Amino acid sequence: MPNPSRPFAGLEKVDFTGLRLRLVDAENQIIGRLAANLSVILQGKDKPVYAPHKDCGDICVVVNAEKAVFTGNKWEGKLYRWHTGYPGGLKEITAKELWRRDPTEILRRTVYGMLPKNNLRDARMRKLRVYAGPHHPFSGVELLPWHTPPRKLQDKGLGWLLPQGFEPMNPEAYAQRMRGSKLVQQAQQQQQQQQLEAGQAVADGSSSSVLTGFEELLTAEEIEFVLKSSSKQSS
Repeated sequence: MPNPSRPFAGLEKVDFTGLRLRLVDAENQIIGRLAANLSVILQGKDKPVYAPHKDCGDICVVVNAEKAVFTGNKWEGKLYRWHTGYPGGLKEITAKELWRRDPTEILRRTVYGMLPKNNLRDARMRKLRVYAGPHHPFSGVELLPWHTPPRKLQDKGLGWLLPQGFEPMNPEAYAQRMRGSKLVQQAQQQQQQQQLEAGQAVADGSSSSVLTGFEELLTAEEIEFVLKSSSKQSS
């Protein structure tokens, strides 16, 4: 546990050239995902000068560690084990009980397990300063706030369309996948744009036709199938 009166204790031999002090707010952050991001910062993998044999990671000051969260039933189901070295000395404790003893220990152990198992592991862990509340002893030092990167969600929509004349074996599931597909979303956007351009052409008195690529994405029967399925579920 870091000493509040000596915030840089254990970092006397660290070369601070090119290093940054990152301020990380752990409030409402999922512990596993936050620990994975912290391990990247401690290793320096977010820098173009990263090398696996060099200790070029930044110093992480984590606040509000007591407000970090677990998903599911991990507070009661996750166990931390250690051995005293004596026969029958296997000990275990739940995550909830460990949080009551020390709210910062869970995040520290999680980050420790995600770092590479080599000689730089302890040196990188000394750059991790975790505090239970919002206060920290680095008030007179310039800290660079760190924000959680957005998650990369996979598009689970419909990757292909049925040939014309075929019917799906499960119409409800097919319609649900089509509603979440990028093809349908693009088709709906092009349809709205087509209606706006057509209305503007009529208002201007122009007889020129508006050409779009809507027919290349979905046929009229497929769009009608999605709209009917949506109306049935809404009713």
